Formats: sequence, C-alpha cells, structure tokens
Amino acid sequence: MTAVDERGMTKYFEEFEPPEGVKVELLRGEIVMMASPDLVHNMIVEDVLDQFPRKRWSRLQTQDVDIIDEASEPVPDLVVLERNAMPASGRLLPCRLITMVVEVVSKTSVARDYGVKRSIYAAGEIPAYLIVDPIMAHCVLLTKPVGEGEDADYQVQQVTKFGAPLPLEHLSIELDTAEFGTYKGVKPHRYP
Repeated sequence: MTAVDERGMTKYFEEFEPPEGVKVELLRGEIVMMASPDLVHNMIVEDVLDQFPRKRWSRLQTQDVDIIDEASEPVPDLVVLERNAMPASGRLLPCRLITMVVEVVSKTSVARDYGVKRSIYAAGEIPAYLIVDPIMAHCVLLTKPVGEGEDADYQVQQVTKFGAPLPLEHLSIELDTAEFGTYKGVKPHRYP
C-alpha cells in the first residue's frame, strides 16, 4: 500500500462499525477482525491486570493505541501506563505514554502477536511488550525497542515458563505466572 492508501484506510477505520462481539484492529493498513476470546485468555488478562498496583499504574483493557508514523491502531489485551500519564479523554491512547503492552496469544493470533505486533509496538517505541502464550505455556518479555516501520524490533527477549516468576523491571514488580491456564488440544507453534 502507498502512504496515501494507508491514510485513507485509517480514515475508513475511524468510521467502521464492527459487528457486536467482534474485536477490530488496524495493523499496518489492514483491518483485522477477531471473535471474542477464550475463557483461558480472559482469565490470564485478569490475572495479569490484578498484579499491577492500581495506585501507581493505569491498566486498560482493549484500549485503542495510536502508533506514531504507522497506519496502525492496535488494541492490546492490556495497556499499562503511569497513573499520572493518563490523558483526560480520547479514543486513541498515544503510544509515547505507554510503559507496557500485553497480548495473550489466542488460537488464531499467534503470527500477529509474535510478528506484526512486535514490529508495530517497537516502531511505537513502547518500552516493554509482554506476550503471554497459553499454547506454549510461556511468557515472552520484549524490551529495548529500536528501528522504524517494518524494520523495528526489540533488542532484548526473555522467555519465562508458566510457573516461574517474571521480573518486570519497567514496572518494578515481579509477575506471578503460576495460575496462568493453557489451551488444551492446540498444536504447538515455532515462535518466538
């Protein structure tokens, strides 16, 4: 797509009305629709959210994020930012305010979560991207974003198996992964 096409898609996306119960994201000019998540997925999001102290952190579920210089408006499963950084209103949360995004892998989102979203969040210079993967029973913490556009990536990758504590230095907490559930009967994948 050309830059003009991507801007046009962004404008179209702003006015797009998805069917009820469908999550919709704009990822590099492509509209992606997903069915409602699995119960395991939702319970992991809740468990992660509960571990971030509310006095210091704003924890937002399904918040649209504005990625600067990208035709992308991802909707992470969880966005974490300092409470004093929260804007008063708006549909789009500027990526520069975000400390960490969390995506819980679903049965159909593996390639997006490990691929295009990794690059998009790095391009937005979001300091930490946490992928919680109930297919492989591990978490992947990505930090130190570098680069621009499709070439953007994270320099540091840490894999932690479910059950082991995961230090989140950007938030000054240790995430307890012991209660994270897994999907049954789902074929393993090759990521990260």
